[in-house]
Amino acid sequence: MNSLLLDRYTTFILRYRWLVLALAMAVMAGLAAGLQFINISNDWRDMLDEDNPQLVAFDALEDTYTATNGALVAVAPKRGSIFTREALGAIEELTEAAWRVPSSTRVDSLTNYNHTESVEDDLNVEQLVDDAGSLSDDDLAQIKKIALNEPSIVGRLVSHDGRVAGLVISFALPEHSDTAEIRILNYLRDLLEEARAAHPDIAYHVTGNVFVNRVLTKAAQDDMGILAPAAFLVIVCVAAVLLRSLFGTLSLVVVLLFAVGSTMGVIGWTGLGLNAANSGVPLIIMTLAIAHSVHVVEKIFSGMSRSLDRDTAIVESLRDNAWPVFLTTATTMIGFLSMNASDSPPFRVLGNLVAVGMFFAYVYSMTFLPALLSVLPLRASPVRAGHSNFFDRLGAFVVARRTLLLWSMAAVAVALIAGAPRIELTDNWTTHLDERYEFRRDTDFVIENLSGVETLEYSLRAGREGGITDPDYLRKIDAFAEWYRAQPEVAHVQVFSDIMKRLNKNMHSDDPAFYRLPEDSELAAQYLLLYEHSVPFCMDLNNRMDIGKTSTRMTVTLHRLKSEEMRRLEARGQDWLRANAPDLATEASGYSLIFAHLAIQNTKSMLWGTITGMILISLILIGIFRSVSLGLVSLVPNLIPSFMAFGVWGYLYTEVGPAGSLVTAIAFGTVVDDTIHLMSKYLQARREGFPAPEAVCYAFRSVGQALFTTTMMLMLGFLVFASSGFAISWMLGLLVALTIGFALICDFLLLPPLLIAIDRKTR
Repeated sequence: MNSLLLDRYTTFILRYRWLVLALAMAVMAGLAAGLQFINISNDWRDMLDEDNPQLVAFDALEDTYTATNGALVAVAPKRGSIFTREALGAIEELTEAAWRVPSSTRVDSLTNYNHTESVEDDLNVEQLVDDAGSLSDDDLAQIKKIALNEPSIVGRLVSHDGRVAGLVISFALPEHSDTAEIRILNYLRDLLEEARAAHPDIAYHVTGNVFVNRVLTKAAQDDMGILAPAAFLVIVCVAAVLLRSLFGTLSLVVVLLFAVGSTMGVIGWTGLGLNAANSGVPLIIMTLAIAHSVHVVEKIFSGMSRSLDRDTAIVESLRDNAWPVFLTTATTMIGFLSMNASDSPPFRVLGNLVAVGMFFAYVYSMTFLPALLSVLPLRASPVRAGHSNFFDRLGAFVVARRTLLLWSMAAVAVALIAGAPRIELTDNWTTHLDERYEFRRDTDFVIENLSGVETLEYSLRAGREGGITDPDYLRKIDAFAEWYRAQPEVAHVQVFSDIMKRLNKNMHSDDPAFYRLPEDSELAAQYLLLYEHSVPFCMDLNNRMDIGKTSTRMTVTLHRLKSEEMRRLEARGQDWLRANAPDLATEASGYSLIFAHLAIQNTKSMLWGTITGMILISLILIGIFRSVSLGLVSLVPNLIPSFMAFGVWGYLYTEVGPAGSLVTAIAFGTVVDDTIHLMSKYLQARREGFPAPEAVCYAFRSVGQALFTTTMMLMLGFLVFASSGFAISWMLGLLVALTIGFALICDFLLLPPLLIAIDRKTR
């Protein structure tokens, strides 16, 4: 009955082929019109839900003090130290010019540092360097001495060896900051070009979290603009070689364009946003959607090679493929919909959009594709009498060597999977780009020669208005800062107590013995008030304390750490506070810490989502095959390839970032397709009375070529992205390609021996 309905459906498609083509093109055109409304966001906040606890804490920090958007420019003379008239003059010029960078609110550098000293029982506050060109050698020596011995400067605005200086620009960005970030980036680029021209013996390197959104989005756009077309070209070339038909290849290309165009149009019409994390949606749809069409086209050419006329071959192809393609579409959609468990909104959007794309691919493969093929001048080479193709021989080999293959494949799988425990699921935004990007090179230089670029931010509450000058509070935050300075992961600590130590020394005639915290709260408050009235405009302490003087901000700058290392360090900091200053106990915040937590949270949620999807797909397969044993056996070639791929990764790289949480969902939704097609043909042959070994040979003969074709397309398509300079792209491309390759090997060499082994009639 099902075959009869399918035949009637196909007959309808062929009878009204031109109408079907016209309707499909109209639907695609209507959907694709939404492309003009697609919005690509550069805002890192889009990676998080609004109620994300780390984001809530971060927003509270910025509301209390000032925004943490910043750029760090490293000024590095090519020879000698920074303490020369030319180098300090260059920093002076750059400091003055940096105030004019769009959206800038503050500029801190070695030259405009608020140096305090005692002058006749009065407090004198002035910038450390004034008119560098007129400085004497003694002046330079004094500036060097001050800079390299001041905790608030060294390791932040000047390196410990005095060879590199830093200039920090703070920004107040609007809510939708894409345009502002572009202006900042362009202005700074021009500014540094002028500085390089004026001072050719000085190198400039710029980094900072204000650029992260833009550079990562630029990397993703590079992938989509260069590698996506390259992947598309590879897929088309593989299809042309393996199908050996110009019009067959053309039909695949058209279906791909229809599926991708329709899905991208849905993005525009629905207002869903794309960013660096999910910009690969078109590529994923393109590489997966082609599998449906290949099975349909391959079967049509197979029928025509057996002397069937074109329309009859189309009817036979849809009769054989409609149900397996439907099942593979459903299971693939389930695999991607499982990504809704992700803690990161862009990953949820990616899963939903790919699921929508797979639906469009199925619809076009079952309607538009057969109608299109019925009007194209297709030709197929006839099968020579007595000739057996490669997959006939492969099927015979697998049946003859089934016991050897079963145990050898099991041994290989165990050996490869043994490498999986070596993998660390970690992340660090400073390594998302490789060295081909200037931003990565500059960031590496800053980390290696000046300071870290990742921070932990604390808001330490005194408990009452004006309480930040209380000696007990000052001692506690100073002890906390000293504890952090003793940790090997820490590059610099900026804390309010350092300012109070310096002021106490200044108010005691700069006697070094008084470089300690004031012992009287009222006296400390007077020192602070005097200092606030003496500092220049825009160089006050509003970024280090709140308006009511109830809390201060402590910034811990870190060396480059993995996400789990950063979480462990922050946890140790909380333990110290609970043990030594429980009234100050609070969690840290900061851009880097947010993503350190997101990395593990997203991995866990994606893992549970994938497990849920696997269980659901398993139940579907058990129901389809009407056998618990067959349903469970079908999971073997679906689950093992991912573990094998991660095992190889563990031997080669040991670390995997955000791509690791995507691979399992993408790969499982992909590899299950081949298993369904192979087992469907196997069970069809068994129902027709073939013994298990002959049923295996029939499955190889029927779908072996199509499985090989689709696997080559998918593997080579994803491998193109292994050449990306964006970590998420190249890791994802390589891991998915490995998984798909192992899946084909398992489907060909492991699944058939398992099927024969559990077949009761054969036993």
